[in-house]
Amino acid sequence: MHKVQYGSDSSFPPPVYISVTNKIFLLTLRAASMEKKGRGAYLWTNHVHPLNYRENDKGHIVLVEKYRNGTLKRYVLDNDSEMKMFLEEHVPTTTGSQDLDISGMELSWLPNVIKDFVLPSGFPDTVSDDYLDYMLLQFPTNVTGWICHTLVTSSLLKALGSFSGTSAAATAAASAAAIRWVSKDGIGSLGRFFIGGRFGNLFDDDPKQWRMYADFIGSAGSIFDLCTPLYPSYFLPLASLGNLAKAVARGLKDPSFRVIQNHFAMAGNLGDVAAKEEVWEVAAELLGLFLGILALDTPGISKSYPTLALTWLSVRILHLWFRYQSLSVLQFNTINLKRARILVNSHVLHCTVPGIDKCNRMESVLLWERFLRPRIIFEVSLEEMINGGKFRSMQIKQLLNLYKEEKYILVINQQKPTDFQVFLSFKEGATSLSVLRSVWQTYWLYQNWGWSDNIFDRLEQSLVELKDRFPDLLQQLTDAGWDTNNLSLKVSKEMSIKELPALS
Repeated sequence: MHKVQYGSDSSFPPPVYISVTNKIFLLTLRAASMEKKGRGAYLWTNHVHPLNYRENDKGHIVLVEKYRNGTLKRYVLDNDSEMKMFLEEHVPTTTGSQDLDISGMELSWLPNVIKDFVLPSGFPDTVSDDYLDYMLLQFPTNVTGWICHTLVTSSLLKALGSFSGTSAAATAAASAAAIRWVSKDGIGSLGRFFIGGRFGNLFDDDPKQWRMYADFIGSAGSIFDLCTPLYPSYFLPLASLGNLAKAVARGLKDPSFRVIQNHFAMAGNLGDVAAKEEVWEVAAELLGLFLGILALDTPGISKSYPTLALTWLSVRILHLWFRYQSLSVLQFNTINLKRARILVNSHVLHCTVPGIDKCNRMESVLLWERFLRPRIIFEVSLEEMINGGKFRSMQIKQLLNLYKEEKYILVINQQKPTDFQVFLSFKEGATSLSVLRSVWQTYWLYQNWGWSDNIFDRLEQSLVELKDRFPDLLQQLTDAGWDTNNLSLKVSKEMSIKELPALS
């Protein structure tokens, strides 16, 4: 098969991805195959054909990228310094006689997209052995509980004046009202379902940020509720949207606060801490309800919708300000990516690290990590690194040799010279300490950018500095009270690089 593709002037053009079941394809990326097609444009000819690289290709495998879905990319450098990429797509096979062991911890029969949605990241290695058995029994427990809730709701509504009586009409009206009310709750619950499945692995890293975002989203949900008197005919959609937003907020709030509670429980007394937190919360709830009832009894508020809305807005802004202040006083001694940036930047510039109190106060509660500078882009393939670093095929061997002692590969994206950013991917066996090392190297390059035009000189010097100064960073972190044995710096499992023998 022959494929023609237009591309920009580059020594390593984007490969062609061919999706064929259980086949290995060779994508030959040859600079010599370019044909000039006008000013600044080239015609890349990619020869794509089935091939067993172990038997028919002569060259050295320099790197293998492994993806979570089983796909492999093998990069081969042949004797002519030509880079070739083999793409092998993994297609899971099942047999009719396969035994679906539901209680088995591997759950190999379950599609990855569902497994990632309903199970914690890293399952089963990151949870106890009894986790799955408990959740499988907890699910029907919750189902039966909500069935009871639905049935009881109709009885409560029937007891209201508009549904009083024992006639069939009153019973039917109460049931219809209960269905509408429960439907509103059900639509809202979809928010928690989505948040828990899609973003469950984020709360451990930055609970302060997600707890704050929960209040912002909850405030938006309250606005929908506040609008129901203005549009009573749209009560169900408005109330459903409000419930949806507040359910999303709860999906962010609950796991975030559990992380915060765990931080408080220094003596392993999480149950006691959680119980006493309930005391504080109920006391605040009772006081807030009392003050709210007093406000509703005030004629100026209860009889004037604009006054009511303005009062709500003022109190809500005050609520958000108190929430921000409460999160700002938290002092985590664990190192997440935001705090790692602060600590590493201080060490690179001043050879010192801030203490726990100062670093937590410097940490931004609201800002997403992706908007921080310098920007670090994780899980970047070798192909993107080579394009971004403007490397030629013959320089790939030099790049890999440069990182032979590290559990990651890091390059600077030279396609955006005005916006410093690095591409980063981790090798198999990388740990949280590997992430911290990569962040230190990133900040050294960022602070010392421009001293040399040779990209390899910069990378090599940064690795020399890393080797010499990183032990001092760890020692200072330990002396300042930081928990260096439990770093909240996760290595993503979506893509990893298989470490190969050192190239000669």
